[in-house]
Amino acid sequence: MRIQLINPNTCQGMTDKIALCAQHIALPTTQITACSPEHGPETIECARDEVLASAGLLDVIKECEQETNKPDAYIVACFGDPALDAAKELTEAPVLGIAQAAFHAASLVAHRFSVVTTLARTIPTAEHLLQRYGLAERCCAIRAIELPVLALEKSDNATFQQLLAACRETLHHDGAEAIVLGCAGMSDLVSDLQSELGVPVIDGVTAAVSLAESLHRLSLSTSKVATYAPPPAKPFTGRYQHWSAVAGKED
Repeated sequence: MRIQLINPNTCQGMTDKIALCAQHIALPTTQITACSPEHGPETIECARDEVLASAGLLDVIKECEQETNKPDAYIVACFGDPALDAAKELTEAPVLGIAQAAFHAASLVAHRFSVVTTLARTIPTAEHLLQRYGLAERCCAIRAIELPVLALEKSDNATFQQLLAACRETLHHDGAEAIVLGCAGMSDLVSDLQSELGVPVIDGVTAAVSLAESLHRLSLSTSKVATYAPPPAKPFTGRYQHWSAVAGKED
């Protein structure tokens, strides 16, 4: 199968790093292709960034859907799961957000889990997603290490120690039984953290890859009844004029 991994920001170094982590966990028969949008923010760290990145993300899926060898699944590799519903409207292939994948995986291996993320201002986004996915009661804490996303492009020992300290704190004080890492840029630190902590540590990128492979083996695709039906054809103007050619299937 082919999985299209989309890093919604425009940092190529981060895209390369995430792709390596995805390839490491993928089955030998799975092809991972990774890309970033042509336009958008270098990192996604606030609501403005997420909205502006969403248009580029949807452009990537639109282009992929026009290929002869279309992806069998898409992964949106940003912990805010931007434009996930809109993305599902554009394709029959499964579209997985890494927060969605990580939260569900954590709920299968622990009664309660904590999220350790980058910036405190992103905590409300994680809280909203937990509510949306019906797992808010399973999350006992969300902690931020106050580290910008670009600082994770090349993780060093200082970054690892900062993340490790936050994980230990939530395990000792919040009652967490597992840790969800709240940024795709943390994906290369999972094994070392799990070895140090002795509890499940879940990275959304690798969780999403494995879930996408499972959905493919089960021959499951995105339902096109009602919610994720193709969007209706309509005119667009200005910078979005290219969407005018996209026709949905209307009843």
